[in-house]
Amino acid sequence: MVTLKGKHIYLRALEPEDLNFIYEIENNTELWSLSDTQTPYSRFLIKQYLDNAHQDIFEAKQLRLVICDNENTTIGLIDVFDFNPKNKRAGIGILIKDEAKRNKGFGKEALSLLTEYCFKSLHLHQLYANVSEENASSIKLFENNGFKKIGLKEDWNFNGNQFTNEYLLQRINS
Repeated sequence: MVTLKGKHIYLRALEPEDLNFIYEIENNTELWSLSDTQTPYSRFLIKQYLDNAHQDIFEAKQLRLVICDNENTTIGLIDVFDFNPKNKRAGIGILIKDEAKRNKGFGKEALSLLTEYCFKSLHLHQLYANVSEENASSIKLFENNGFKKIGLKEDWNFNGNQFTNEYLLQRINS
């Protein structure tokens, strides 16, 4: 049986009480470079998103889970996106909100739990991640969880000043 509870963290579904946490993340312009976000989100839009978060992954083609530590503190989000059951693949993204909580093993444990869930419960064959070439911590996180760099997308993202490269990392379920 796959569990979404680890030694130091657990993953849970989104709840209405997560509105402020998600609002802070989605409206933090320093984090926009990690996604394709270019505009702020209103509390109204995030509430609508949370109202529909109950959709099954097979319907929504995505799944967002909250990362909580053992003190029940919400510390981050981990996503499955581009869920493709026909080809048995999906993308994964992860964010630990506060810098003080990063590099403490929470992300590694969350990624491990979600990877196991994707392979054993969703029966996926492969997972992938898109990570900026400059994001050494995330590259290390994914590589330590069995992902391999399989390509470099040159001049892939524009950060307002210049184009940056992005790695495509992949893990195939063996």
